[in-house]
Amino acid sequence: VAMLHAKGTSPLFYFYADQDAKNSEMVIANLHQGGLGLSDRDYYLNDDERSLEIRTKYLEFVEQLLSLTKDENAAVHAQIIMKLETRLAKASNTRLQNRDPHATYNKFLVSDFSANAKNFHWNEYFNALGLNGLQEINVNQPGFFTELDVMKTEIPLDEWKVYLKWNVINDAAAYLSKDFEDANFAFYGTVLSGTTKQKERWKKVLSVISNGLGEAVGQLYVERYFPAEAKTKMNQLVDNLKVAWAEHIQNLDWMSDATKVKALEKLDAIRVKVGYPDVWKDYSSVNIGSSYYDNLQAVSLYSFNYEKNKIGKPVNREEWGMYPQTVNAYYSPTMNEIVFPAAILQEPFFYQHADDAVNYGAIGVVIGHEMSHGFDDQGREYDKNGNLVNWWTEEDAAKFNVQVQVLVDQFNNFTMLDSLHVDGQLCLGENIADFGGLSISYTAMQKALNGKSQNPVDGFTPAQRFFLSYAQVWRQNIRDKELMKRLKEDVHSPGEARVNGALVNVPEFYEAFGIQEGDKLFVAPDKRAIVW
Repeated sequence: VAMLHAKGTSPLFYFYADQDAKNSEMVIANLHQGGLGLSDRDYYLNDDERSLEIRTKYLEFVEQLLSLTKDENAAVHAQIIMKLETRLAKASNTRLQNRDPHATYNKFLVSDFSANAKNFHWNEYFNALGLNGLQEINVNQPGFFTELDVMKTEIPLDEWKVYLKWNVINDAAAYLSKDFEDANFAFYGTVLSGTTKQKERWKKVLSVISNGLGEAVGQLYVERYFPAEAKTKMNQLVDNLKVAWAEHIQNLDWMSDATKVKALEKLDAIRVKVGYPDVWKDYSSVNIGSSYYDNLQAVSLYSFNYEKNKIGKPVNREEWGMYPQTVNAYYSPTMNEIVFPAAILQEPFFYQHADDAVNYGAIGVVIGHEMSHGFDDQGREYDKNGNLVNWWTEEDAAKFNVQVQVLVDQFNNFTMLDSLHVDGQLCLGENIADFGGLSISYTAMQKALNGKSQNPVDGFTPAQRFFLSYAQVWRQNIRDKELMKRLKEDVHSPGEARVNGALVNVPEFYEAFGIQEGDKLFVAPDKRAIVW
């Protein structure tokens, strides 16, 4: 298991390095539940029509891949794998349970953890990873590892061999010969997501290289496509959003002055990274050879060792958690930083020469969104230094929960595909961030427009252009199966819900388009959410 983990295959569980949530200056080793071939535990356990279909198709897929390795007992072995993974699924936390940062913080001395889970021989595992003498570890889901320890003795060795073999085959399938690749796509691409056509070969290869040697590709991307003036303009937008954020905090009528002081301190401490890291990773030690799969394993081994070597050392706050060529952004609660890779600074998120209304409705909302994560249902649990510590009064925390419950209820009632609903609790953090981003960026836009012409452009006022720009960011084409999958697994609401579900709570949206009672997107004022 240790050997496989080091080379990028993760049977049973995940081992990784991360900041200590209650000592954010240091990196600690972590264990996280895993070992499933399906992307969510509920697929193994639920009896709805979609889950039953996925289980049936998955069992067929497992047998097919095993057969491609000339396994003469593929059908029997597929049943063994399904039985074992189902048991792991039953021991796993739900996605909602894993959203609680307090529930997933369980720090142990390795000596105590090993003593309470003797069957797995944890010291041998850590030593095999080169972590002799590891002192402490955070176990995200202790109950899962208790069950794993029981399974170690109850499941015969021959069945473990079948399971481990399956993990190697399944992890490699997308990168092997066409028969393996096609089988892998038919299940993970078509059955789970509804995709009917594989990507072109060059796109697959570029994706693999970009993920494996990300900062090397990032250097090329930045040299060719990232203008310096984009970073300057972005920093100006961030500064304006911070000013608007501070005003919103100061004007809250549900938060006490004591908590406001702490919130403003945290806002002021948020660090901003734009474009690309100042120091690039050195990949010269990666052993690139002639075999595609061997190269993938070499890159995985490099990445694993790179992360492993951080354990027990101070956090490097100059590192990035995304590559420059990634069209995305993030907020890190333990770093208390917002990060905007170079690639997000393009349309429809960022317009180099557009008017303020368009950019504040797009990238401005994204900036506000990421800042809002510092104050969403999870991010608010961390202080200005990134430590998991309560800085709220009990009364303010209770008021916050009342405010956000309105969002939970609203999104629970948002219907997709006629009968499926958004999970308001699973998506709560992102929905808070969307709502907060809209409110804060609109305020910042008004400041930017002060003294400037507010005449309509293409027939739309600046306020209308702000909201239209926001809507354009989340336009999407999505297949039904992929939408079903995301409704179960994704912490983001689907695009339609991200736009309409958030805008119904924004008073300025009603004013901009003259929305009145009886209109489709009208929600009575006393039914609207008020958070930030």
